Parts: sequence; structure tokens; C-alpha cells
Amino acid sequence: MTPATSARARRGARGLAAWLCGLLFFAPFGWMVLTSFHSESDAATNPPSPGAPLTLQGYREFFGSGTGTTPWPPLANSLTASVVSTALVLLLALPAAYALAIKPVRKWTDVLFFFLSTKMLPAVAALLPLYLIAQNTGTLDNIWLLVVLYTSMNLPIAVWMMRSFLAEVPREILEAASIDGASLPTVLLRVVAPVAAPGIAATALISFIFSWNELLFARVLTGVVASTAPVFLTSFVTSQGLFLAKVCAAAVCVSLPVLIAGFAAQDKLVQGLSLGAVK
Repeated sequence: MTPATSARARRGARGLAAWLCGLLFFAPFGWMVLTSFHSESDAATNPPSPGAPLTLQGYREFFGSGTGTTPWPPLANSLTASVVSTALVLLLALPAAYALAIKPVRKWTDVLFFFLSTKMLPAVAALLPLYLIAQNTGTLDNIWLLVVLYTSMNLPIAVWMMRSFLAEVPREILEAASIDGASLPTVLLRVVAPVAAPGIAATALISFIFSWNELLFARVLTGVVASTAPVFLTSFVTSQGLFLAKVCAAAVCVSLPVLIAGFAAQDKLVQGLSLGAVK
């Protein structure tokens, strides 16, 4: 076997392994989508029957057909909390990351590890204090309480990510902007942000996903008015009757905004996550 043939064989083996890993990770989601089109009796069979007749009954029940419930308010609450908190995270993380990467403060590594240490407290440990604070301030079942919580939860990770992205910004363009007399907001918005756009997009997408998928705080701190999509999803799990097909249909619908956002920003996401990985 020639070296060229051996190299092609190795590339082919790596490609095949990558496809197998991709299919392995996609299999649970694909099975969930297939189950969502089955009837409850077919979805509950053991072993499962992938060739069972398809139906839209699960989706009709998710969208409120005959049940009197509608998913639109929870979906709107999730969208509001995720989008607003992500915007606040970017607004706060960009200048903080700039200070730590471009204009490093004293003991900047200690600052970064302090940010990271805030993620070491289990979320359930802070649940009771947060509930009491929300109760005393009259913010229970309020979507803006979730916005504040999601912003504080995602901010440390965003600062860490964006600091590594901004560290790759060429110093020459910053010096040129400084010589031209550009102010700090101008430098951040017109110089740093366009150069680090892939990293900012990756940070925004990850913050959005974390906010959209959060269940614990939304389940405990909201009721009816501010209930989010993951909380609405859990309402299909009952102690009586069959519910697997309805849950799968609801999970597919709740997952769609994240999947659409991921596909729309996949180029920026790959660039952002790989930024700085290769010198």
C-alpha cells in the first residue's frame, strides 16, 4: 500500500467514525421524533414498534386541540426570558471580557476564577433563598425574575468565553482606533464586536440554549403567568393513562427554536468555538 493510499484510508476511517458518532448522538432525537407521530398505544409497546401507523394526535394535543390549553403563552415567556437575558449577558460580558483580555486588570486570573466559582454552588442550594427573596419582593410568577436569574447564571460562562475570543483581537487595530480618538463604546461596538463576531455569536447561542432549557427555577418560581415552555412540557407527564407520544411531540416542538437558532448560526458557532484553538 502506497503512502497516499494509506493516508486516504485513514481519512476514510476517520470520516466513517465521525459519521457513526454523529448518528449515535442523533439516534435519541430521531427516535423521539418518530415516537411523536405514533399513537399512545403504539408508543407504549415493549419492544417498540417503529413501523406502527403514523398520526398527528400528539401534536394536536400539544397545541390544545380538545384540551383547552395552549402552548403559546409558555413559549412566549421562554422566548422573552431567553432573548432578553442573552442580550443582557452580551451587554455586560463584552466590556468585562475586554477589560480582562485587552486591558488586563491586576490579578485578572483571580477575577476569572471568581466568576467561575459562582457556578460551583448547586442550583438547588440557592433555590430556597431565591424563593424567599422573590416572595418578599412580590416577584413570584414574574418573567422578569427569570430574566435576572438567567442573566446572572450565564454571565460567568459568557465572560470566560468572550475573554478567550477577545484575546485574539489584533492589538494593532485597537491602537489605530485609539490614535484616531475613538471612545471606549466606539471601540467595543465598531472595532472589537465585528472582529470577534463569531465568538460573540457562539456565546449568545450557548446563553440562549441554557436559558431556554432551564427548568428548576422556572418550575419553582413561576406558576401560571410566567410559566415557561419546559414547565409546560412537564404538564404532559401524568400518573394516569399513557403520555409518551404527547411528551415526545411536545419535546420536539419545544426543541425547535433551539435547533433553528443552531442551524442559522452554525457557521458563526463553529468559527467562534474554534477561535484561538489554532495559533
